[in-house]
Amino acid sequence: MMNFKKLFGGQDKSETTNSHTQLIKINVDHGYEPSTVTLKQGVPAKLIFHRINDSSCLAKVQSEELSFKKNLPLNKNVEVSVSTDKSGEFNYACGMNMFHGKVIVNE
Repeated sequence: MMNFKKLFGGQDKSETTNSHTQLIKINVDHGYEPSTVTLKQGVPAKLIFHRINDSSCLAKVQSEELSFKKNLPLNKNVEVSVSTDKSGEFNYACGMNMFHGKVIVNE
């Protein structure tokens, strides 16, 4: 069973479900919280963005390095699958490139 208290509490470590997928809840308010998340290499992962700030700057999240670009509707969860095939540090940002976050994939 997933521990929502940990997930919604801004933990920087991944939560693994029974399906062996790492889930990270990222609140989008005045930036990304947590701004840095750590994942295990080789284990499927999803970032779950939840925007609560109505700033148009935060209405999109994107990463060339992680190959995603998503609209973030207000007060909705948006899931983004992240490849964990290779280790390293991968950046993402808002649509205006003003707010930044990082995904670290460890071996």
